[in-house]
Amino acid sequence: MKNSAISERKNQSISRGVGMTTQIYADRAENSEIWDVEGRRYIDFSSGIAVVNTGHRHPRVIEAVKAQLDRFTHTCHQVVPYESYVRLAERLNAMLPGKFEKKTIFVTTGAEAVENAIKIARNATGRQAVIAFAGGFHGRTFMGMALTGKVVPYKVGFGAMPGDVYHAPFPVPLHGVSVADSLAALDRLFKADVDPARVAAIIVEPVQGEGGFYEAPREFLTALRKLCDQHGMLLIADEVQTGFARTGKMFAMDHHEVAADITTMAKSLAGGFPLSAVTGRAEIMDAPGPGGLGGTYGGSPIGVAAAHAVLDVIEDEKLCDRANTLGARLKQRLQSIRDDVPEIVDIRGLGFMNAVEFNDVKKGLPSAEIANAIRLKALDKGLILLTCGVYGNVIRFLAPITIQDEVMNEALDILESSIREVCAA
Repeated sequence: MKNSAISERKNQSISRGVGMTTQIYADRAENSEIWDVEGRRYIDFSSGIAVVNTGHRHPRVIEAVKAQLDRFTHTCHQVVPYESYVRLAERLNAMLPGKFEKKTIFVTTGAEAVENAIKIARNATGRQAVIAFAGGFHGRTFMGMALTGKVVPYKVGFGAMPGDVYHAPFPVPLHGVSVADSLAALDRLFKADVDPARVAAIIVEPVQGEGGFYEAPREFLTALRKLCDQHGMLLIADEVQTGFARTGKMFAMDHHEVAADITTMAKSLAGGFPLSAVTGRAEIMDAPGPGGLGGTYGGSPIGVAAAHAVLDVIEDEKLCDRANTLGARLKQRLQSIRDDVPEIVDIRGLGFMNAVEFNDVKKGLPSAEIANAIRLKALDKGLILLTCGVYGNVIRFLAPITIQDEVMNEALDILESSIREVCAA
């Protein structure tokens, strides 16, 4: 079987709206490695977009799923509930930042978690408006698209977005936007476009994912918390990509002395199985009436079993510490070549959620062409990378936190050679 043959079939049978980063078709995967249908091995620095923080097919996750398969696969928690759902909610309630009583619901995807967070915020506050940030990504459903601060490819051609959603600039000093600029823009928004007394919530990624791996400064998150408290708005932290040890702590908000009222989670929560969660202040989460929240597959017993195993692995294998160690190695390697590669304008990231940003030196402008050429060069050498950012000029690194040291070293060698070859050319 050939990748090219499957790709031709894909073009005939699957909507072109489903974009694909590579044209390699997976046959099997283990920890940080993937083998395609032609038998070629790749090192995975994408983790299915931050999903398998605990690696592909972690033995404890697979064991937990197999054990659940032998008991039952689906009852719909809203019809015949199960204790594992309750226990997982208890674990998340205890883990999330904030010294207040919390409650949780489980759904299926990150976008669904965000949708429910907005539903809950509007119900609890009796308000409609929501503020999000430029460069933020919150999903491909209609509310998710409305909140997302990037038009192409997420909004273009899909018509009118849901109303009462407003955007402010996210602080990115590298691109000329300071914390003061962002806060001043919010102030102007309240004066020109929306009364803060109508705003249900502000939603923010503590580290922007698709937007370019820009970290929200502590000063900014503290100011948002103060602003929400001042005007009776809720603060929603979208931890879909940042959660579960990726940033060197269980959640990115743990790096700051700021607690969100509502937190959304998904991706790596269940180690490759569909599961997402919304956790928040108990009184806020209890605002909707019975039946107002949920979903047929929400809190799948398979996903819940996997999530329990994921949380155990993170704790037992000390993956928060491991993320910090790996991220430091990656950034050190990139820093070691920076003097030779002037196209590198920034190296950043918390824990093992890292990125490198490229500019065209002659033009002095962000270069998606350089970033994509490096991605393709690395892929040809057997390393899977992802790009991101409003300008498409950022390479983001999301390898499993369980990656073996020898595989990590091999990946760093491929990364360095790919950067040097592309930038020298």
